[in-house]
Amino acid sequence: MSAVPAPQRGRHRLVALLRRLVALLVLFAMVAAGVLFALQNHTPVGLDLLVVDLAPRSLALWVLVTLALGGLLGLLASSLIILRLRGSLALARRKLDKSKLELDRLRLAGLKDGE
Repeated sequence: MSAVPAPQRGRHRLVALLRRLVALLVLFAMVAAGVLFALQNHTPVGLDLLVVDLAPRSLALWVLVTLALGGLLGLLASSLIILRLRGSLALARRKLDKSKLELDRLRLAGLKDGE
């Protein structure tokens, strides 16, 4: 038997479906904006990165590549932070379990001494 009543399960499914729909709409809008941006900015631009000269490519390509690289670097940075926080949480949970065990032991010892 499930702990969640049937009407709430239906509501959770609806919310999950709406989240997916909104995510797909946002993704579609981003792709459409990228395509329109690329169609409007087709002028070739060369990049000089101090030590490397990159061949001229479409301005839209350079902008979209830097946007994608920035997004990936942001995901990597946030993933590292999340991993560190999960490690801290696991350590705190182990300490809590150890403290609960010690408290139970002390309670049992107090009952035995009081009898």
